Amino acid sequence: MNKLDRAKQLQDRTKAFAIRIIHAFAALPKLEAARIVGRQFLRSGTSVAANYRAASRARSKAEFISKLGVVVEEADETLFWLDLLVDSGLVHSEVVEKLRLECNELVRIFSSSLATAKSNRSITQSPAR
Repeated sequence: MNKLDRAKQLQDRTKAFAIRIIHAFAALPKLEAARIVGRQFLRSGTSVAANYRAASRARSKAEFISKLGVVVEEADETLFWLDLLVDSGLVHSEVVEKLRLECNELVRIFSSSLATAKSNRSITQSPAR
């Protein structure tokens, strides 16, 4: 599988994740606290897909690294909101466990990609000997 295929596969995966976020948001209890936290959860969770798509279309390595950093931040923030929804008792952990596992996996994938991209950038920027 080449880079373009992997990027397309991750775009599809993050889009599916965003759709799952939307469904989870729609299923939240109709309480004020759930609405407020849920909006943050919805925003960060759907942002993962949008920002990864933008990273995939980056015009430079620096832009790619910057946008990928945003993807990592948004995915990690989504984990925070998921934990808050569970820890506050607004949702049961079993209800969001698969979503949480996928989010954790996406954080690991994008964190690793970000570290690799940064490492590759520093290698290419090293002065010639």
